[in-house]
Amino acid sequence: MRSGFLRSGEPFIWLTGGALAACLVMIAGLVIVVATNALGFFWPRDLVTYALKDGSHVMGQRWSEEPEKGRIQLKVGNRDVYGADFRWIEIGDVTKTFVVPAAVAFERREWGDYYGFVEGVYLGDEVVGQGADLWDTLNREIGKAHELHDRIRSLETGELERLDQRIQALKLSQRTSSDPAIESELQETWDKYGTLSNTALRLREEMERVEVAVKTADGRETRIRVADIVRAIQPNGLSTSGKSWVYLSKVWGFVAHEPRESNTEGGVFPAIFGTVMMVFLMSLAAVPFGILAALYLREYAKQGPLVRAIRIAVNNLAGVPSIVFGMFGLGFFVYGVGGTIDQLFYPEKLPAPTYGTGGILWASLTLALLTVPVMIVSAEEALASVTREVREGSLALGATKFQTILRVVLPGALPGILTGIILVIARGAGEVAPLMITGVVKLAPSLPLDAAFPFLHLERKFMHLGFHIYDVGFQSPNVDAARPMVYTTTLLLMVMVLALNLAAIVFRSRVRKRLTGLAV
Repeated sequence: MRSGFLRSGEPFIWLTGGALAACLVMIAGLVIVVATNALGFFWPRDLVTYALKDGSHVMGQRWSEEPEKGRIQLKVGNRDVYGADFRWIEIGDVTKTFVVPAAVAFERREWGDYYGFVEGVYLGDEVVGQGADLWDTLNREIGKAHELHDRIRSLETGELERLDQRIQALKLSQRTSSDPAIESELQETWDKYGTLSNTALRLREEMERVEVAVKTADGRETRIRVADIVRAIQPNGLSTSGKSWVYLSKVWGFVAHEPRESNTEGGVFPAIFGTVMMVFLMSLAAVPFGILAALYLREYAKQGPLVRAIRIAVNNLAGVPSIVFGMFGLGFFVYGVGGTIDQLFYPEKLPAPTYGTGGILWASLTLALLTVPVMIVSAEEALASVTREVREGSLALGATKFQTILRVVLPGALPGILTGIILVIARGAGEVAPLMITGVVKLAPSLPLDAAFPFLHLERKFMHLGFHIYDVGFQSPNVDAARPMVYTTTLLLMVMVLALNLAAIVFRSRVRKRLTGLAV
């Protein structure tokens, strides 16, 4: 009875089903943990004031609690005053807890958040806001500072950047030519650059004139430049709809703005852009070569020991550690190909490298080498799924082998090929190790794609969400402040990979339906 039950295979069915259920539970648990810690980070928490036994007062956001140790962790902010963003207080030392509606949370461009009570707004020594209209005056001045900041940013990333690039090009031209027209144009460009720089400096001085006086819960008063304030809110007095609006504003800032404070605050837009562009370039290189290699191995190569050895080598390449590909990319692409390009086309810039250093092009090609074995195996399996009868029928009707492959085999194998593309995207988007030595950086001053000619700058370094997670999680000196950014960036990377895969899956589904309709 028992042996028959075992021979029926039913226990193995339950075993495999249980293993699948366990995997799904672990994946769901991972997603829930990441999403909970990430999405809750942007919600504006109340500022709670604690009166302690020694007569002092501490105000901050309740961050975590350890009941077994009898203590609470508060985010007290005010790093430039207290020296740290977080503080543990003993529950037994608390004599009173209260929430003051007038407490203000300032999100700053530097030094993290600042918590306190607004005392006044000053233009130098002149009071411009006090009393009943204090809050309205502060928000109005913050709005003006944001407008000036945007104007300065537009100048620096627009005309000033173009003039700087033109100056560098003219300086390089002077090395190979003594044309006086170059000197004249260079001087004219310098004059324009100086004029715009003075304009930006004047705007910056105007932006930094207004200050706000803030008093902490323990009575210390500090002045903060309004230009350094990103956002000022009174979380204790906000309704649920008001907090929701602030929440959405913070989420948008995280997605659309640049990072601040050693990547522990602000947004991750450059990392999003770099990740998407790198995946696109990687796919552009890996997919065609993988399909062509699979076509040759399956359709044209004479099957024998050599082809079997090539297949074994391809399968082994899929298991090589990614850092090995990174070292190969550094030696071959960066130093080999990039160094040769510099010597042939950019000799006037040497010894400063142009392509002979890490960049998004070399990082993408390195990841293409890493993922092309996956593409070859998937494409070859997809080609093998097209039955012999279909091929022979096409040939019997007078089609050449090339026409059969192009019009019969490839369309029939397209769903499987798209599956390979999905695997390539998923593998490449999450890789970090090869990028660390072929072009990714902590903070990229310029995007690889902009409005300056030639618009696409493949030699530039770039940011990547995976490396951003590593940098914030393991290289940040402020671990507690960096932890929420790790979760939010991780969730964003998961969503991006899921979105890219879903797009490919939807396209594959439509292709299958179309092929099924044609077959009918």
